[in-house]
Amino acid sequence: MSRVSLFSAPFLLGFDAFEERFDRLAKATEGYPPYNIERTAVEGEGERYFIAIAVAGFARNDLEVIAEDNQLIVRGRQTEDGARQYLHRGIAARQFQRTFLLADGMRVEGAELKNGLLAITVYRPVTKPVARRIDITSIE
Repeated sequence: MSRVSLFSAPFLLGFDAFEERFDRLAKATEGYPPYNIERTAVEGEGERYFIAIAVAGFARNDLEVIAEDNQLIVRGRQTEDGARQYLHRGIAARQFQRTFLLADGMRVEGAELKNGLLAITVYRPVTKPVARRIDITSIE
């Protein structure tokens, strides 16, 4: 049985890649690490988004932030220290990957690690609608 999707409507052309990304994001529902997203409007200039991800225990070199193909990918990898002997271990060395889908035109401006929070700034400038007349040619 074939799957019917909203994106398979005949008037939505070229959205198949968007549908694949959306499906991939829907499957990534793990709640670790927790995060906040805050939006502020910059009058006449656009919007800024601040993503704060709780990454306590991760050093700067353990984290990776990648903006690729309308996605923001944040990865964290901690390595086990075999020389340590724990009497109790309640804080595990975990790996994670958190993905955010970005709209067209959004730019990742930077990332900062401070007090156990990874703060990522994303900016969406105001875009003016573009309309152009398409010439019609005649084939005889």
